[in-house]
Amino acid sequence: MERREFCRYLGICGLAACTGGLTGCARLLDWSESQRGQGAVLRPFRAGEPTPSVAATQSEEPTASAETTEPTPPAAPVIPDLAVYRGNNPAANVRAALAALGGMERFVKRGARVAIKPNLLTARAPEYAVTTNPTVVATLVTMAYEAGARDVVVFDRPTGPPRNAYEVSGIAAAVNKADGRMKVLGNSDFERIRIPEGRLLTSWPMAVPAFDADVFINVPIAKTHGMARLTMSMKNLMGILGSTRGFIHQDFEQKIVDVNSLVIPPLVVLDATRILVRNGPSGGSLNDVRYPRTIVAGTVQASVDAYGTSLFGMKPTDLPYLVNAAEQGRGTIDLKKLHITEGRS
Repeated sequence: MERREFCRYLGICGLAACTGGLTGCARLLDWSESQRGQGAVLRPFRAGEPTPSVAATQSEEPTASAETTEPTPPAAPVIPDLAVYRGNNPAANVRAALAALGGMERFVKRGARVAIKPNLLTARAPEYAVTTNPTVVATLVTMAYEAGARDVVVFDRPTGPPRNAYEVSGIAAAVNKADGRMKVLGNSDFERIRIPEGRLLTSWPMAVPAFDADVFINVPIAKTHGMARLTMSMKNLMGILGSTRGFIHQDFEQKIVDVNSLVIPPLVVLDATRILVRNGPSGGSLNDVRYPRTIVAGTVQASVDAYGTSLFGMKPTDLPYLVNAAEQGRGTIDLKKLHITEGRS
């Protein structure tokens, strides 16, 4: 299907928006659609399955001459659903987790434009665990460039002045040092986008930069939330929503699943270097902070968040929106059914 036809079919933009500067408006939707086509439960790519030629070779009768027998190549390692790495160095944890998932080059191809969405709720210093760890964000920027990206932009829609949040969180300085770009979202950056599979939320203004990138990486921090109980990767998509987001809090457990039915990032990196265990999402004091020193990476947001609940002594089924996500085919939340690789960096 032509990209312009795809945009028109989903109703995400008019003809003018799908030409000129916004010809990439459906890239994220292209990725999301390809993931939906792989089955109701979104599973990461698994290596190691024999190709038809190898299978045919294995089923043939052995020949008398060893010289004509082709050796069977060793099976490639299976890529896990989740990669969980711990250690005192956040950058090393990120690199170890991404290596376990097949490397950043699995997600970012040469020449790609990359958008990274951390949690930049408000202007709080990183030690308060309100915003994503700046080292985690900067490491992903660096790794994207190492994989061949031509541009990496980082953005969020904070509840307060964006520039203050960007600077006080330490993310602006870290991203700039890694040669990434910080973008402050303005009114012109949002367009109303239809959500074809939404049950309660059928359209909403969303940040075009998330859709205009070749690769969208979701990088939340794990913390408590007064309304949602916990906020991690699924709720972090609130930051690409425009208009009055308080409306999303009504029937939140379904509306956030509706958003996640449309926006399916190919890579999710949950920052649990520090976590906020009380008074979330904006925090109170350093007494509310714990230090798991952990990174959880995966390709399915509901599964990443399911593991994230364990960091707070909870179960995935304690969060109604995770239960809804699983029931509606947005990912597996039963940790026993997931292939999880864990280690120290």
